Amino acid sequence: MMISFLGLGNPGSVYSETKHNAGFWVLDELSKRWKIDFKPGDGDYVYAEKKDSDVVLIKPTTGMNRSGNIIKVVMKRWKLNHENLHVIFDDIDLPLGSLRIRPSGGDGCHRGMESIIYRLGNNRFPRIRFGIASGRKLRPAEDYVLKNFKKKDQVLADEVIVKTADAVDSIISIGLEKTMNQFNA
Repeated sequence: MMISFLGLGNPGSVYSETKHNAGFWVLDELSKRWKIDFKPGDGDYVYAEKKDSDVVLIKPTTGMNRSGNIIKVVMKRWKLNHENLHVIFDDIDLPLGSLRIRPSGGDGCHRGMESIIYRLGNNRFPRIRFGIASGRKLRPAEDYVLKNFKKKDQVLADEVIVKTADAVDSIISIGLEKTMNQFNA
């Protein structure tokens, strides 16, 4: 059974360092760790498959607000079910340094998640939320998420990238439930 990790972000160098790209950052960490490269998909996404396993990393290239546009294509290509579609995304409602893993849930006013839930027609799929809130000026969220972290916050963000990648490795090896118990502190 194939297991997938869909990292949300915005394509292009203009957005590469912005907080909204936390999902992409985690997949980049995993691809380095596993020594695999992203390849163009048969739609608006790139993917990387972990060697000798049934794990695929996927980055939509549609832009955050249209992340769901590729969902049906990738689910069909890798014969995924909802339980094996793990979405990794930034969350402005969680403090920087925190991580939340859930088996299902709402969109949390996150446009990328809203798009995925709309296209799937349900919200019963695992998600890994990467906390990005730091400082006081978090609203309007559209402005906050499209900025880079301040230098002092980037160190903690880098630590959370590694922690989130560790959580992905844990999901693969011991499953979602045990990983949630270990990482949802």
